[in-house]
Amino acid sequence: MILVTVGTHEQPFDRLVEEVDRLKGAGQIEDDVFIQTGYSAHRPRFCEHKEFISFHEMMERTESSRLVITHGGPGSIMPVIYLGKIPIAVPRQKRFGEHVDNHQVSFCRKIAEKGKIIAVYEIEELGRKIRYYDDLAAPLIQGREAGYESRAREIGKALELIGRRLAMRAKSR
Repeated sequence: MILVTVGTHEQPFDRLVEEVDRLKGAGQIEDDVFIQTGYSAHRPRFCEHKEFISFHEMMERTESSRLVITHGGPGSIMPVIYLGKIPIAVPRQKRFGEHVDNHQVSFCRKIAEKGKIIAVYEIEELGRKIRYYDDLAAPLIQGREAGYESRAREIGKALELIGRRLAMRAKSR
């Protein structure tokens, strides 16, 4: 299952909704797709969709999805990352009338540099990023796991040092 969310911003995000629907209709996406369409005018023909869903339903769908495609807002990206997934993020852009400025583009650039998302700035890139998602996400997931492992080792060493110091204090009393 692929989950697509455009968030709750009052400007439509038809560029994303239309492209996902087109890719599904053309057979370029084989997974079932659910799109949270928000205020978008386009109504998907090939994907299950709803304008808005509860936070609880969003989290359930996020957890059970193989892939999450989201707009570039932190409120939609961060829960996906929190659940241990690498989202594809398509930031809303001012030039398309999708937002008042390009803060989502700036945010996505910063977190893409940190290996937390796969960013799509031009909608024509989306099909390729979906097709090669597993290959694109694997090194980011491995990097994340390696980061956790090294932090865990550092914490283990720190705890060991604290234990030794406490043992030395106990002996000296």
